Amino acid sequence: MSADTASKTVAAHGDAAPIIQVRGLKKHYNEGTVHALDGVDADIRRGEVVVIIGPSGSGKSTFLRSLNLLEEPSEGSIVVDGVDITDKKVNINLHRRRMGMVFQHFNLFPHMTILRNMTIAPMKLLGKSRAEAEAQALELLDKVGLRDRADAYPSQLSGGQKQRVAIVRALCMDPEVMLFDEPTSALDPEMVGEVLEVMKSLARDGMTMITVTHEMGFAHEVASRVIFMDGGRIIEEGTPDEIFKNPQSDRLKSFLAKVL
Repeated sequence: MSADTASKTVAAHGDAAPIIQVRGLKKHYNEGTVHALDGVDADIRRGEVVVIIGPSGSGKSTFLRSLNLLEEPSEGSIVVDGVDITDKKVNINLHRRRMGMVFQHFNLFPHMTILRNMTIAPMKLLGKSRAEAEAQALELLDKVGLRDRADAYPSQLSGGQKQRVAIVRALCMDPEVMLFDEPTSALDPEMVGEVLEVMKSLARDGMTMITVTHEMGFAHEVASRVIFMDGGRIIEEGTPDEIFKNPQSDRLKSFLAKVL
């Protein structure tokens, strides 16, 4: 996705109602002495590819994990399709089915084949038949070049292959939004590209994606919007060209000088 394409994507989604609205989000630790999030406001629109960058400890992953309440906010609201998921009456497990999440580590069941890893949740949680779940899983494995590994076990795969499986496993739940928490940080450098290619393919297919990453090239190429966080706050956001070529804040300029 070029910078021009990203700009057009932002414009196209600018008037759409957000699928996710975050207001006044705070997360405090140690009896309020540590502010991991300190008043975050953000809108995510359907079809956007939002990439979150920033230094370690800036609150990026805490923010991402708050979107499906893996981190429970201290204050604020997170409204998804009109439902405030911070409301205690909301069935968060039902909500989480709509959001696929991929972590730094793959979290595959070591005693199950790749195909079984991919089909167990759709069968148990979505009520899909084995035939339906397996057909979908094999189709997705084919898309990421791993159909021939369906009967293998995780220990027989490389790190990049495991992460590609983790991505398509999440896709087997038919999510509306995909969350990626530094999905390439645990990989050897030569394996990063194969995972990023899968993510680029998802972006081209119109999947709503929110990604925390240190891969600045991916952010510039694929994002429709880049958010820069520091100190638990959003310092600056804009198109990739705005963020990388014309940063406004001194803090962003200092960060980019160290990572580019």
